[in-house]
Amino acid sequence: MSDRGKRAKRMAKAASNETTLHATCVAIGDRGVLITGPSGSGKSDLALRLIDEGARLVADDLTTLKAEDGGLVALAPLRLAGKIEVRGIGIMPVPSTPRVRLALEVALAPSAGIERLPESETAQYLDLTLPRVTLDPFTASAAAKLRLALTNAVTDAR
Repeated sequence: MSDRGKRAKRMAKAASNETTLHATCVAIGDRGVLITGPSGSGKSDLALRLIDEGARLVADDLTTLKAEDGGLVALAPLRLAGKIEVRGIGIMPVPSTPRVRLALEVALAPSAGIERLPESETAQYLDLTLPRVTLDPFTASAAAKLRLALTNAVTDAR
């Protein structure tokens, strides 16, 4: 096989276990939280509150997911690493980490659309399953609820 053919084969293999999403990701300790929702839904705002409480940014706005060792790893595209969009202020550097193994997805939605006592939910990425909860990012307790959900997700995984 030619060098060109080998390179194309490596690129196709890499593409099959990797995807980039419109999402934000933070690391709380060694556990990653993928925050998903439409543009303007509060992903960066919630991430900023978590970072203010000690979390580290992995990626803002675009997050690359890779399947590794039976789990999902999140990382930032290089041009966005270590930076978060703070609405009304601009793009700002914040405490960050280059990658984290994901433990939870938090889907953002207005409170009116969230069940009070929901059934367990999961998300599928790259043929791997991730626990998912739905939160309103603009409630005062959003960061606390996210941390509780993360603790529960990790406990359930054991």
